[in-house]
Amino acid sequence: MGRALAIDYGRKRCGVAVTDPMRIIASPLLTVPSAGLEAFLRDYIPRENVTDVVIGYPVTMNNMPSESIKYIDPFIARFRKVFPDIPLHLTDERFTSQIALQTMIDGGVSRSGRRDKAMADRISASLFLQGWLKSIEDKNRN
Repeated sequence: MGRALAIDYGRKRCGVAVTDPMRIIASPLLTVPSAGLEAFLRDYIPRENVTDVVIGYPVTMNNMPSESIKYIDPFIARFRKVFPDIPLHLTDERFTSQIALQTMIDGGVSRSGRRDKAMADRISASLFLQGWLKSIEDKNRN
C-alpha cells in the first residue's frame, strides 16, 4: 500500500499533507506555490510511492460547486493528464479552514502565528485527508 497525498489547492499556494506508508495518520507536509505544484508532484509522487491523491473541492452550503472551481478544475484536468495512473479523489473541503484555525488555537499557536496562511493550508489538507482515510475505513468495515 502506498501513501495518500492531499492538496488544498489555492490560487497562490497549495497546502500539502501526506499519510504514513501504512495510511494510519495524515500529517501536514508543506506549502507549495501553485505555479510549482506540478513540478513538486512529479518529484514527490514516485519517490514516496504515492498511490492516491485527494484534493479539496470547494462546494457551497447547498452542495453546488463554489466559484473557486474555475481555478481547481484546470489543475484537476492537468493532473489527470500528467498522472493518469494515480487515482484522484475529490473531497468536500467545507469548514476545513475554520477547523484549521481552531486547531492552531487549541495547539497554542500565537495570534501572529495564526496569520500564517501557509500553515492553515497545510493543516486543512491534513484534515480532509484524515477524513478521506476515515471514509475508506468505514467503507471497508461495511
